[in-house]
Amino acid sequence: MSELLFRSASELAALIRSGELSALELAATSLRRIDERQLTLNAFTHVAHESALAAAERIGPGDPRPFAGVPIAIKDNRPVAGMPLTMCSDLFGDFVAQHDAFCVRRLREAGFVIVGKTALPEMGILPTTESRRFGPTHNPWAHGRTPGGSSGGSGAAVADGMVPLGHGNDGGGSTRIPAACCGLVGLKAARGRVSVGPDGGQSFLVSDGVLTRTVADTAALLDVMAGYEPGDATWAPPPPAPFAELAARPPARLRIGLALNTPLEGTILDPACETAARDAARLLESLGHHVEEIVPPWSGLDLLSDFTGAFGPAVSMTTLIGGRLSGHEPTEDDVEPLTWALWESARSQDTLSLLAAQRRLESVARSLVVFLAPYHAVLTPALAQRPLMIGEVHGRGPDPWDHYQRSGAFTPYTAIVNVTGQPAISLPLFHGDDGLPTGIQLIGPPAREDLILQLATELEQACPWTGRRPPEAG
Repeated sequence: MSELLFRSASELAALIRSGELSALELAATSLRRIDERQLTLNAFTHVAHESALAAAERIGPGDPRPFAGVPIAIKDNRPVAGMPLTMCSDLFGDFVAQHDAFCVRRLREAGFVIVGKTALPEMGILPTTESRRFGPTHNPWAHGRTPGGSSGGSGAAVADGMVPLGHGNDGGGSTRIPAACCGLVGLKAARGRVSVGPDGGQSFLVSDGVLTRTVADTAALLDVMAGYEPGDATWAPPPPAPFAELAARPPARLRIGLALNTPLEGTILDPACETAARDAARLLESLGHHVEEIVPPWSGLDLLSDFTGAFGPAVSMTTLIGGRLSGHEPTEDDVEPLTWALWESARSQDTLSLLAAQRRLESVARSLVVFLAPYHAVLTPALAQRPLMIGEVHGRGPDPWDHYQRSGAFTPYTAIVNVTGQPAISLPLFHGDDGLPTGIQLIGPPAREDLILQLATELEQACPWTGRRPPEAG
């Protein structure tokens, strides 16, 4: 039965709809797999045995919802009614949410069965998943390495076959990074495509999404999650057809830029990561596309400083909310050293400095979008380094800012796309000599997820990856 959990969400939904498989049977299989593997991987912060089985029992054959009965895990930084919301921080204590985030509500409406909440670094700050409250989450491909972050728990859970797909979100690469580390597909949608409500306001950086095994599942889930919600300040224009339909169409001959220069000056690109990007470029050329190496004007910019100037206050707002939920002003003992450092930095930052950082990021975004406009897509490595060893970057050393800067050297290609607001997808095209997945990233024009989904589908067909499994996953 556990083999079922490595099948696509669309396949599983069809089996349940036809009556070949019961939703209750599938939910029980997922929960059993979670229980078996949780001590080894530590992917979950909460497992919802009773509510998941109760929800699955109410689903029968013929249910018209597109994903009725399919198990899914939700990252523990979005509220799910009746489940703990911890942000993987001691500050949040035992708080239990009383409402669903809009994206969670949409997943429920599509028929998904929520089997639990998954781990992240405290407040979702780092691209590793090693919170003080819950401990490190391990990569199924190599237990001594990180599954990435901040959606690392979902990445590990999907890669290991605990669930067929998992929720994530991405404010600097937090869906694409675990996808690259765990051998999965991870899409960051265009700015405004998926509502961050009702708790988040207008989000300059963050987009919710999923980690999946297939491009088709990613496209279908974008159709589920995308679209205006009442009160949204801005939203992306709707596509001309469902993303699932657009993704299945063969792309025209496209002009693609290969960018290897890193957006953070001084970052060293691992040869395995560079080789994967160059191999992907050759594969795209063999499929009929024109690929040329380009040098976007993102190197040498003081992006880390300005990104922190905007990202830090956003993290600190979450810290402030956590303090209100716990009934006291946050203290240094409530949170990890890096969270506290960002909190202190944000509190000392005046309003003009925040607005100036945001304005500079907007200026960078405009110039980069103009530079990249001649290209239908841009190809980069997904990561600059191999998945880090657990313990390398966790934000709790004597100098937490050093861990923060080192995290940028690990993932320099992802955050710049959150700044520009373009869609981007990480694909697990290759494996390195070390046996670890090696991802590449495709960046699309603003609001053109369809282009990169079409390219991703073509690459998936040319270089299939869904049959690859971590050693212990069977």
